[in-house]
Amino acid sequence: MKSFLIYLFLFIVLCTYANAQQQSRMAFITGKLEDSDKNPVPFANVALYHTKDSTLVGGAVSDETGNFKIQSSAGHYLLKITFLTLNEKIVPDVRLAGKDINLGVIIMTSNAKVLSEVVVKGEKSQMELQLDKRVFNVGKDMSNIGSNASDILNNMPSVTVDVDGNVALRGSGNVRILIDGKQSGMVGMNPAEALKQIPGDLIESIEIITNPSSRYDAEGEVGILNIVMKKNIRYGLNGSFTGTAGYPSNFGGSFNVNYRKKKLNLIASYGHLYREGPGRGTSRQVYNSTDTSFIYEQKNTRTRSGFSNSFMVGMDYFLDKYNTLNGTVSYRKSRNKNTSLLEYRDFDLNNNLTRTVIRSEQETEPRANFEAAINYNKTFEKKGKSLSVVGKYILSDEIESALFNESSQTEVGSLVQRSFNTEDEKNILFQVDYIQPFGKNGQIETGLKSSIRLLDNDFSVHQQNQAMNWVILPDFDNRFAYDEKIHAAYLMASNQLGKIFIQAGLRGEYSDILTELKKTNVVNHRKYFNLFPSLHLSYKLKESQTLQLSYSYRLSRPEFRSLLPFSNFSDSRVFRAGNPLLNPEYTHSFEAGHLMNMEKGSLLSSVYYRHRLGVVENITSVDSAGFTTVTPINLSTGDSYGFEFNLTYDPFEWWKWTANANIFRAVNQGVYNDKILRSDTYTWTSRLSSRLTLLKNIDFQSSLNYRAPRKTTQGKELSQYSIDLGLSRDLLKGRATVTASVRDLFNSRKRRSIVENAGYYSQSEFQWRARQFLVTFSYRLNRSKEKEKRADDSDNGEDS
Repeated sequence: MKSFLIYLFLFIVLCTYANAQQQSRMAFITGKLEDSDKNPVPFANVALYHTKDSTLVGGAVSDETGNFKIQSSAGHYLLKITFLTLNEKIVPDVRLAGKDINLGVIIMTSNAKVLSEVVVKGEKSQMELQLDKRVFNVGKDMSNIGSNASDILNNMPSVTVDVDGNVALRGSGNVRILIDGKQSGMVGMNPAEALKQIPGDLIESIEIITNPSSRYDAEGEVGILNIVMKKNIRYGLNGSFTGTAGYPSNFGGSFNVNYRKKKLNLIASYGHLYREGPGRGTSRQVYNSTDTSFIYEQKNTRTRSGFSNSFMVGMDYFLDKYNTLNGTVSYRKSRNKNTSLLEYRDFDLNNNLTRTVIRSEQETEPRANFEAAINYNKTFEKKGKSLSVVGKYILSDEIESALFNESSQTEVGSLVQRSFNTEDEKNILFQVDYIQPFGKNGQIETGLKSSIRLLDNDFSVHQQNQAMNWVILPDFDNRFAYDEKIHAAYLMASNQLGKIFIQAGLRGEYSDILTELKKTNVVNHRKYFNLFPSLHLSYKLKESQTLQLSYSYRLSRPEFRSLLPFSNFSDSRVFRAGNPLLNPEYTHSFEAGHLMNMEKGSLLSSVYYRHRLGVVENITSVDSAGFTTVTPINLSTGDSYGFEFNLTYDPFEWWKWTANANIFRAVNQGVYNDKILRSDTYTWTSRLSSRLTLLKNIDFQSSLNYRAPRKTTQGKELSQYSIDLGLSRDLLKGRATVTASVRDLFNSRKRRSIVENAGYYSQSEFQWRARQFLVTFSYRLNRSKEKEKRADDSDNGEDS
């Protein structure tokens, strides 16, 4: 035993000495990689081989500046350098003799054949299908370039945006709009206007989630629209810059840059937008009841103009392989200036003109929004296991002040009025999510979320008397407070059994909502708890075909604007008011989908059914003086049946087609003032788009949007269509792109509607924004177009 220990000791000493001798002969091979334009080549593979037998000895990856370093023992070697879009480079006769050598700058040449393949294969798909959502990459659609968030949503399948900016999904306006998966002050208290202030150049993709799983908030009858903002985590300094000019006035610029080195990633984005949106409309109102009978026509012209500035800075800090800390701060400030001119022409029942009234409006509308968020993400050695913690604070304020002047040719003097509407909002959000894998493909997800939302709205209308003093109109003077506290928890499990993937979850939400009209002391306090189950099934029929089934139970709480008992006062004869007594809607949603991947395209088709309780509808009523009020109420139950398809087809590499349609039947029925109101309508929406690639670097796109007529419980909405065209060309070796486009080529995007009630008939047409011409220039810093596409598919943070 003693001899064995002596021999063992001597063996260790000899091995240590030999290893020390070997280490003393180790040396470094260094160099720098550049392309033909003397730009560094980052992240290229550099492999070291023995010259004698071509065995692999070692290797390295070049850093963001193109430099590489390989350590090896003395010997005779060759280097093989590979990069996706460049020719392979061989450096022969590399002799290492115990001291470091520097190979200097190594030039790599472009490979036109490989580059062509990257453009086709590395390109992000316009639509990506995931288990519970569809992802649409915004940059692939030329009609989105130089636009705002509202325009982009209007180009999404099954999504419609009316002339007032209200967003609907599958024909329903009860859709939840999120920013980066969370509620945001960027959408604000008035989503229709706020979405127009978000530059489209800062948007990466739109996620359409028609049957959300339990990990998402239960809010939103038809689902969720998630706007994903651009954020880069590529190494080095890179980014993109965009400038837009258009007619009618539409000017903007934005940038999105990041700098990453080792464990730190810094990001910043800024967008400026100035626009003028001219609109016009006409309507005819006929009142014929026992109390009053008269006719008037209205003609209005409006211009909504203003600017917005959106700024965001953030930081990702990769503590180690498993822990990441992220913080962002964003600020948006905007100021709108809106003018309108309304002409009322009064007629008697014999259609004789009796009076003409002119009403003008000048409104200013400054807004500010501040957001701060901090995220902590932790992954584990076990793949798929993760923990995330999110905290967010939002502060928003908005002030609307308007001056009105109304005069008539048959009356002396004029009516002068003004209105003030201040809206302040504060949001606090905390959320934690945890994922625990089990078995081969299973995982359990659970999480908690609490959100507090406090809003304060002060509204008043003043009228100037004969003594030129301002007098408050008591019917239009109040202060509305809205306090919302929602606490939620969810548990969800998923697993794959052969060709079947199943995901089931349950979410519980406790809602505590208090509304108060402070000047009239009207208080409404609601507390309720609901359970929201969800179920998703996916079955792989063949390698190219997948079947999906899903169910979810959801609710739609009344939005802030729908609860306000007062609203815009620009039209003195038609007043749109909210209803503080509105209750939530509840929806059972079922959907079955089939995805078929073909050699030259894909087809996603689905059928769905929704059953709704407490459906909110706008009811038009007329008083004895002919004053019209539009108010939302919980009117009816509703059933919707629909079929939807999304088709992509590429007959050639240079020609791509996309088509989508949503065909549905909606049946609503309820009772109002002891009268049964019912609507049963068959209608559809569709979009057809074609993109041609000409001369390798020129793209031409055309698209047609169509919205069929539909019946409502008090009338009908007529059809609407529009055509968009776009032409783009790549410049500066793919680092820049210039795009020219026209939206609504034939000036046909108009809302046309008819309302019929007992003793009342109205027909109207309105166009919110005229035909738009745009030219946009985009430049990519340290990223060519092809490299950007490839990086989008492969760059996933720390592992990259």
